[in-house]
Amino acid sequence: MAKAFSGRVGLVPALDIETQERFDAVVKATSGVEGVAGYKLGLTSVMRHGLKEAMRRVRDLTDLPILYDHQKAGPDMPDMAKKFTALCAEAEVDGLILFPVAGPTAVDGFVGEALKAGIAPVVGGEIPVADYGVSGGGYLLDDALDRILARSAAAGADHFVLPAHDIAKVTRWSQWIAGNVKDPLVFLTGFGSLGGTIAGAFAAAQACPRRFAIVGRLITDAPDPAAAAAKLYAQMQEQERVAS
Repeated sequence: MAKAFSGRVGLVPALDIETQERFDAVVKATSGVEGVAGYKLGLTSVMRHGLKEAMRRVRDLTDLPILYDHQKAGPDMPDMAKKFTALCAEAEVDGLILFPVAGPTAVDGFVGEALKAGIAPVVGGEIPVADYGVSGGGYLLDDALDRILARSAAAGADHFVLPAHDIAKVTRWSQWIAGNVKDPLVFLTGFGSLGGTIAGAFAAAQACPRRFAIVGRLITDAPDPAAAAAKLYAQMQEQERVAS
């Protein structure tokens, strides 16, 4: 059975790490730190070992929930959803980050198959890159994520991932999610050099009481990953106190 994220706020270190030695060291250092609620497994480890073996290795180090980020799953033919999800279920992944930008049938396919497999679909559609949307010179409509959120919520998703750098967007999306989804969980990503701050993003998303920060290099590149995680969690707690 998939493990659920517990608590109201917390950290999810992103394990996009170049070496297995550093991967192991970061998980060992942080898995007992207060506020670390789970981990995000990315393609670096999966391309090195395969998904099942990468999950086995991280499971040897922690019992916390594991999100798998395929960088990004979902922008594919809808009939790939069942095959992809079956492999993720076999590897005992707890949640899947999905960017089903291929259209409504991709949303239905990838979200629906994840739910059938007992895996939490964590749905997004925008990354903190200046030229991602049309208004910035990119290729996707600026309201693509609005459409994806609505369709995925209708399909049964209640976990979402939002880019933390744009406070106005995070506020709007979080308010929509809170008003349309029962007991939602929001992951925020893109901190440090990508422009997001814990205080700003968590305040913007406060319409959703359950908020978690996916944080990569601020933790994984820190000389002391445990101290870095503890500092970030303290910032979350301070924001919670201010909000209350």
